[in-house]
Amino acid sequence: MSDSTIPASVEIVDTVSVIGLGLIGGSFAKALKENGAARRVVGFDRSPDELTLGLSMGVIDDAASSLKQAVECADVVVLAVPVRAVEAVLTDVKRCFKENAILTDVGSVKGSFVKAVENVFADIAPEDRPIIVPGHPIAGSEKSGVAAANSSLFSNHKVILTPLSERNPQAVAQISAMWSSCGATVLEMGVDHHDDVLAATSHLPHLIAFSLVDTLAGEGDSKEIFKYAAGGFRDFTRIAASDPVMWSDIFLSNSASTLKVLDHFADDLAALRDAIANQDSKTLLGVFTRAKAARDHFSRILSGQAYTTIMNTKNVIFKMKPGGEVKGVIRVAGDKSMSHRSIMLGSLADGVTEVEGFLEGEDSLATLQAFRDMGVVIEGPDEGRVKIYGVGVNGLKQPPGPIYLGNSGTGMRLFAGLLAGQTFDTELTGDASLSTRPMERVAAPLRLMGAVIETGDQGRPPMKIKGSSPLKGMHYDMPMASAQVKSCLLLAGIYAEGETSVTEPAPTRDHTERMLNGFGYPVRREGATASLVGGGSLKATKIDVPADISSAAFFMVAASITPGAHLTLKHVGMNPTRVGIINILRAMGGKIEVSNESIVGGEPVADLTVSYSPLKGINIPEDQVPLAIDEFPVLFIAAVCAEGKTVLTGAEELRVKESDRIQVMADGLKALGVETLVTPDGIEIEGSEIGGGSVYSHGDHRIAMSFAVASLRAKGEIIINDCANVATSFPNFEALAKQVGMQISVEHE
Repeated sequence: MSDSTIPASVEIVDTVSVIGLGLIGGSFAKALKENGAARRVVGFDRSPDELTLGLSMGVIDDAASSLKQAVECADVVVLAVPVRAVEAVLTDVKRCFKENAILTDVGSVKGSFVKAVENVFADIAPEDRPIIVPGHPIAGSEKSGVAAANSSLFSNHKVILTPLSERNPQAVAQISAMWSSCGATVLEMGVDHHDDVLAATSHLPHLIAFSLVDTLAGEGDSKEIFKYAAGGFRDFTRIAASDPVMWSDIFLSNSASTLKVLDHFADDLAALRDAIANQDSKTLLGVFTRAKAARDHFSRILSGQAYTTIMNTKNVIFKMKPGGEVKGVIRVAGDKSMSHRSIMLGSLADGVTEVEGFLEGEDSLATLQAFRDMGVVIEGPDEGRVKIYGVGVNGLKQPPGPIYLGNSGTGMRLFAGLLAGQTFDTELTGDASLSTRPMERVAAPLRLMGAVIETGDQGRPPMKIKGSSPLKGMHYDMPMASAQVKSCLLLAGIYAEGETSVTEPAPTRDHTERMLNGFGYPVRREGATASLVGGGSLKATKIDVPADISSAAFFMVAASITPGAHLTLKHVGMNPTRVGIINILRAMGGKIEVSNESIVGGEPVADLTVSYSPLKGINIPEDQVPLAIDEFPVLFIAAVCAEGKTVLTGAEELRVKESDRIQVMADGLKALGVETLVTPDGIEIEGSEIGGGSVYSHGDHRIAMSFAVASLRAKGEIIINDCANVATSFPNFEALAKQVGMQISVEHE
């Protein structure tokens, strides 16, 4: 690397002194020297042989003859000595630091480093002390000594800085720039938090590895044991070859955090022993499935694919060439609403629930993981198959931390109702997009039932739900048509005393009512009111999740607007509360044939064959709005391709989805040369040509996919930014779009 790797606001350090030329200190010195992050790198080591070797290998520019000389000349001093040696080293040189010198370190225990600094410099005025910036590179090797120095050791690894309360921003920036020049990713963390995290992720695994090898080495037939040990044993115990002295120091220096996590591990290990002794397969399966899911999630994080990282750190771009065709036979992703509910109700049921067609999108996976965190054993998903070992209505356990629900407003609102009746406290969080969504619409009526709930600023996430006494059943007239609010209150009603009933102003999707009945929990429907009585139980069942009509909608519109198109969509859910997209397209002149109708698990399904037909603008009936609320972004594309004007009213709900879908669609259409008239509760769209251009989805998956469909009738290329959240509802959208003939390519920034 060149000097350009150092931020312009940070000057290159003149002299850096590295105290301790072991693997870490030597590698850091070598990297700083090679990458031009310091004009001069001085080294010092208690071993003259190591110091001489470091100089001859070009690891350092100069060798200091004494510890005092190394410190006196340095603008930055890097302590790379054993953690229990820090205080003695600092005591020797506490009055030798240059004015405004920076002192940092590389130790894996920050609490002991800070304590040593406080002890040594207690009698020196703060302005006369060096500026302290504790650091810890998360990198290493079984090798030791300056001979193992490797300038690329820190490349693509993390370095954690733990700046103190009296931090100097410029000094922190200086140390951060030095590590960045070595190819590392620099993070900041509190001292105590760092030591707790490292005790769990680094110190405990080393302790276990040392202990296991020592135990087996003490066996009488240890040679036979090691002779037949496979690669897994080698990989697991590799870290037992690390420096014993260094690790002894680390465990003694970080004893409090290590003992805390060690005690927890010992308790869990004892529980596993009891499970094996008692032939308790359910406990074993629970531990193993949760561990596998956590390890798989960890692997996705490392590859940049986990929902907790990809949504927030990568700009996924759809590049759509104009034109294309829409032909073939496809089955779109499973219904997200039903996937959420199948996990929720299966977890609360008595017995084992088997699910087919589960949507393996990020939102549904977040729901699945949340129930694993609350003690439910769940196998899968494996090609849409999931097996849930229900714990009963009252069998959930407090999760170890906040429940993260990604981008799912459905998940958060339904969880709020389900968790409001638990005896333990929970917190619901989500990604940046979900954190802007209104949650008082469920929190307020839940409070009327006796729930104790706090929401964030302006009634937004996070939601903190306090375990409370049993809820009280009530009747609630919903001010707006919302399946999420209705479902939330019905789920809370399971835990309430007496009857809970909800009346909706217009029909909304009824998956919760249908699925509760399918699990043997009776829900009564009288006109616009759904009701149930609390205190019942659910019985495990089998669920076949149909293809999501909301996902099918993109391809229904694609076929409707593309001359020559002929597309069959298999096994689509045809719930009467979800078919607004079909009714509206037919009213516009769309050609949609329904075949192979059947009932699967209480839900109607059918095959849909859609052919091109010239569309005409209409005034969309307001009674169809709740039945197509999620499909309107792509219906706006149909309206642009129709002859005449299309008018939507009564759709205020669109403004509080993942984005303000009315305004965001209007802005995107304008960027493509299409003028619209936005109204408080809807939009007016005159049929017109679609040009090329660049649009922004604002992190809304349905906006992104809708503009992808628009490319079929566009005159130029459409570039759609911020498309990562498509994975939340339709993980194989790109593959199916290519399969039917759309010209899509995906790039990651």
